[in-house]
Amino acid sequence: MHFVEPHFLWRDFYVAAEDPQSPFFGREYSEFEFEHKIYNYVIHPQWDSIGSETLFIKVLYVDYDVEYAIIEMIGEWNDAIENDIMTFKRDIIEPIMGDGINKFILIGENVLNFHYSDESYYEEWFDELEDGWVAMINFHEHVLREFSRIQLDQYLFNGGELNDIDWRTFAPHQFYRTVQKLVDHRLT
Repeated sequence: MHFVEPHFLWRDFYVAAEDPQSPFFGREYSEFEFEHKIYNYVIHPQWDSIGSETLFIKVLYVDYDVEYAIIEMIGEWNDAIENDIMTFKRDIIEPIMGDGINKFILIGENVLNFHYSDESYYEEWFDELEDGWVAMINFHEHVLREFSRIQLDQYLFNGGELNDIDWRTFAPHQFYRTVQKLVDHRLT
């Protein structure tokens, strides 16, 4: 897993560690010291900890004018043991929402499993978005089935064309517009 690094081709557009409004402002990264691991597997040092032992993220892009954020994820999303959604929402999402962001694109091709606890934080996030939304991009089918089985998909857009976007070929604003069109189509 240490070879899987967060998408880095958008660094010319945005770097969370250089954004004074980012929860990761001022963070310094090493290319050689592997400080985090998921279970017994070290992960690339560019991933950011959210306080979970199994889920790490990278805020790839934030546009404060258009009010969206793109976040890449890796690991195991575990609400049952780690309560990852609470930590993620309180420590990452809420500060970003406080700066006006109300549309979130979560990239989950490196999320290996999902373990459910309850829907309260998803419902809370959904209610606080007002005109916004959360879109899940390229999550594994078994992870999406689990979200659907427990009806968390009522709070998050996922599946269909959202699960087959070659997002790395886009600039951030192009990727956002592509996802926005798909979400808008579902809303109408």
